Amino acid sequence: MAKKQWSILFLSFLLMGLMSCKQSKKTQPAQHQEIASTITYATGFTVKKEANFTVIEVSAAWPGANNFKYALVPKEKLATITFPRDAYDAIIGTPIEKVVLTSTTHIEPLKQLGELNTVVGFPNTDYISSPEARKLVKNGQIQDLGMNDMLNTEMVLELNPELIFGFSINNENKAYDIIKKAGTPVVYNGDWVEHTPLGKAEWIKFFAPFYQKEALGDSIFKAVESSYKQAKALAQKAKSRPSVLTGGLYKDVWYVAGGNSWMAQFLEDANANYLWADNNETGSIGLSLESVLEKAQNAKYWFNPSAETTYADLVKANPHHQQFDAFKNKKVYSNAIEKGETGGLIFYELAPHRPDVVLRDFIKILHPELLPEHQLQFIKPLQ
Repeated sequence: MAKKQWSILFLSFLLMGLMSCKQSKKTQPAQHQEIASTITYATGFTVKKEANFTVIEVSAAWPGANNFKYALVPKEKLATITFPRDAYDAIIGTPIEKVVLTSTTHIEPLKQLGELNTVVGFPNTDYISSPEARKLVKNGQIQDLGMNDMLNTEMVLELNPELIFGFSINNENKAYDIIKKAGTPVVYNGDWVEHTPLGKAEWIKFFAPFYQKEALGDSIFKAVESSYKQAKALAQKAKSRPSVLTGGLYKDVWYVAGGNSWMAQFLEDANANYLWADNNETGSIGLSLESVLEKAQNAKYWFNPSAETTYADLVKANPHHQQFDAFKNKKVYSNAIEKGETGGLIFYELAPHRPDVVLRDFIKILHPELLPEHQLQFIKPLQ
């Protein structure tokens, strides 16, 4: 189970309706009075306010995806507005009260918005780590729906959610197709495609309009943004920029974070000398062990060495790991150490929405003198 879960999470890293509005007999047209979006860092979605409804457009549900447009209409106005045929991928009545989630990254935003109680289903609930959400799993409110690419469609339809927040790596999900044909909207979320820490965190503004909680979503993100900027400014006071290696071997290929990736941005903002910072990849880079040794054997720090969480595991996986200075000097750290009670990796669920804490972890490790009181939460030393 753990090995299978890690494979799924690792591959994700590499890639790091029933509420549909029917045409009303009334003839009042949808009014169009656009207001500029307030999205600052996220590049995969926009939010526009019209006179009587909100439009969310997702432009990057997965790399290369077509755009998806969703109209969010207050439930009391659904019967009074008509929309051009096929203008939107779904018409959603708000605030929503029953929803199915499909990624652990969806858990924290709903928790912060105070709406976890609206979740009725999730694929493979063992992945969920949030204590609050686990209580809902235990009491049966959140039902286990199988695997994301093989959702139990009968269970989904029986739960009768108003929509599914969908996670997908491409447009080939037969379960989603069945669910949409049955009348339940699938609203795609592409937070995982974002390449910057604040870009990922800003997706709380994607979820907030579905609950008519835009002001709360903005406030939550503003606090995270301010905290992140403060930490970044603090890191610039460091007197050194230690060299850093990332990633590890997976089936004889060493994957390091690309220079324009989420992880590389954390390292840049933490004032580190990331050895692949000049690479333009936004995901990961597959390299040979020999080439990594040549470039990073003397790196001072090594972060996220695949699934291994102990030095003994690293030696067992490949004895050549012992040749790195970071191994010899016990300067290897992992984001896979902290797990939920059923084995889910807390980092993948929570860290995208608390990049300020992740950045402080990196600063504490790389420049301990700057944050003497900080306790590591996501990135921890191997045992």
